[in-house]
Amino acid sequence: MAHNEIVEIRGHLIDTASLSKVLNDIHEYGGDYDVEQFDIGHGTDDPSYARINVSADAEETLQRILMRLQIHGVNQVDPGEAEVGVAELDGVFPDGFYSSTNLVTHVRIDGHWVQVQNPEMDCGLVVDDGAQPAVRTLPMSDVRSGMRIVCGASGIKVTVPISTKEEGSFGFMESDVSSEKPQAVLVRQVADGMREAKEAGQSVLWVGGPGVVHTGAAPAMVALVEAGYVDVLFAGNALATHDIESALYGTSLGIDLARGQGVEHGHEHHIRAINTIRKAGSIRAAVEQGVLTSGIMHALVTHGKEFVLVGSVRDDGPLPDVYTDVIEGQRAMCDKLEGAGFCLMVATMLHSVATGNILPASVPLVCVDINPATVTKLADRGSSQARGIVTDVGLFLEQLAMELAPTYRRG
Repeated sequence: MAHNEIVEIRGHLIDTASLSKVLNDIHEYGGDYDVEQFDIGHGTDDPSYARINVSADAEETLQRILMRLQIHGVNQVDPGEAEVGVAELDGVFPDGFYSSTNLVTHVRIDGHWVQVQNPEMDCGLVVDDGAQPAVRTLPMSDVRSGMRIVCGASGIKVTVPISTKEEGSFGFMESDVSSEKPQAVLVRQVADGMREAKEAGQSVLWVGGPGVVHTGAAPAMVALVEAGYVDVLFAGNALATHDIESALYGTSLGIDLARGQGVEHGHEHHIRAINTIRKAGSIRAAVEQGVLTSGIMHALVTHGKEFVLVGSVRDDGPLPDVYTDVIEGQRAMCDKLEGAGFCLMVATMLHSVATGNILPASVPLVCVDINPATVTKLADRGSSQARGIVTDVGLFLEQLAMELAPTYRRG
């Protein structure tokens, strides 16, 4: 093959199957390889190293392969300088643009390595000229004609976070999905991860679905808000709606949460709850007017916490706080990521994947769901830091509340 590049990768290449994934991707993208060097680590905290000659019939194919491999933390041995193209149309990257990962990324410009701001996957890298050049990720929808965009894989290196047992309790969650490990241990590890984030002055980000309410776990989450372990919540119309329905009517989807039985006209409760909040003007206004006096959304408002609700085509109402333009919703979510030190996702595939797409890989991420496919999808989409716990969300949140909010008592 006429075009080739020497690349290298370090890390737990055997335990994580990273090397196998790299070699498979090279073939899948139409290239070939020759492993020139492979040094295997001797201990659990001793990383391995591989040096690979990647080749392809065309330069364009080679560049696509090199960009693909960077999601695994593969870098060129001699990366050279970054190539920069100019966007000709609003909302359109130049041909051959570099497709970003959520890993810590540096770009070499004029002989200097510049760290990329707000690393986010599936974006472009825009170069802002000035006394000191800056590079940041940019979604396709925000591209404007004349912007300078990094093209190709040259002049770029990424860094994969490697957890060790010495780095904290979260490093103990070594498998991607946990379904048979003792839940008390997993709960304690998640609690320790949250404590570590708070002690470091960072925020705890939650991503939630309506299952939090349906399973009766809303009181547990309220206790966690009050204890200071919920700083930002990302959700859709459903979680907020059914939380408010529960606060106003004692039901969720018309089911009495205390008795587990349907109530007369209960199917109307969620839409009547939405109407009540729309009449007040917003969730915050409903709290201030004394209309909404309990629940997760009430706790977030009264404790000064942030929330971003982004809707979908299936939503009723929706609540007045819900972003119905998904692009605006994405931007609002990105604005709330600064300072995040831990992320917990519970009972939502849609918003979990959406958040995983914009969350830097340096932020520890745990996904709790009864469906293991939710966690698998996160990992497949590139959120390599995701760790999953397959269990009932209601029971998990109750145990987490008892761990972090000593005054909380089940039921």
